[in-house]
Amino acid sequence: MNAIDKNILLGSKDLERCPFPIPMGWFFIEYSDALKPGEMKIVQCLDQEWIVFRGESGKAGVSDPYCPHLGAHMGQGGKIVGDHLRCPFHHWEYDSEGWCRAIPYASAMPPITQRQPVLRTLPVVEKYGLIWGWYHPTAAPPAWELPEIPEMDSPDYVKPHRGNWPVQTAIQELAENGVDFPHLKFLHGNPDIPHAEFHFDGPNYHVNMMGGYNVGHQCGPGLAIFRFTQHGVTATMVSYTQPITREKSMMRMSFTHKKHPEGTKEAAVVEKLVHHMVGAAEGETSAGFESVDMIIWNNKKYRARPLLCDGDGPILQYRAWFKQFYAGSNTIAEI
Repeated sequence: MNAIDKNILLGSKDLERCPFPIPMGWFFIEYSDALKPGEMKIVQCLDQEWIVFRGESGKAGVSDPYCPHLGAHMGQGGKIVGDHLRCPFHHWEYDSEGWCRAIPYASAMPPITQRQPVLRTLPVVEKYGLIWGWYHPTAAPPAWELPEIPEMDSPDYVKPHRGNWPVQTAIQELAENGVDFPHLKFLHGNPDIPHAEFHFDGPNYHVNMMGGYNVGHQCGPGLAIFRFTQHGVTATMVSYTQPITREKSMMRMSFTHKKHPEGTKEAAVVEKLVHHMVGAAEGETSAGFESVDMIIWNNKKYRARPLLCDGDGPILQYRAWFKQFYAGSNTIAEI
């Protein structure tokens, strides 16, 4: 009798649910229309608190909340002065790039403030009506740009509808669903395992499922665009999941489509497409993620060495691609 590998029998009790660090990339911070000039908010994401603020000129910034001076939390009593974030303790002021711009009682600024930023901030862009911050564990600059999504700003498209769903797992576990084609039959109830063509290109993953029914583009870990087409009508889903902690994510999505006159066939098709992305839709045998994926995500453990068969999707290829986003991690070989 062959020797039994007991690791595969006994290993699950020692598995971590989420052994991942926070990946680098562009991540959603806040909705643009939720932050007025002169406002600031405390947000929890990327495994810590941040302050998101908008200067009087309209420029947005995202910073670490703790003042480099004596560690006061600037989100608790701080204020926006012009385009600067002002600490409540001694009124030191910082711009959106982290430079100290004013100390009201200093006759000479500390020399380091003349040479470099002293407050951790994130590079920020606003696209698609969203405030994005570039996160890197060692504060390296952005390695790629966010793509254009014409539908999100076009007057020919409806105002995007937004949704959010808290999930008790890491962002990689959510994203991996995009290459797990068999689960679309066995969990979602699709009649067949969908045929898919895919390729990886730098920080981008492209997929075309079911001959153009679902065409997706993932750009880094924090953005994915899916366009669903049926009967010549297309609906767009933009997914921008936030890592909240290492073991908690907030799935966030925007849905839009071309404006179709009420009561038309096109209006009915696009409404069905959007409903089907999220949950169940009339006339469909399969279900969206809200109906079936949540219970899996909230309770599964990650297996770094999964037992796979020849019919599984490109799980290992996807994981190898995703590892590029764990810059500077000394645990990368284990995941």
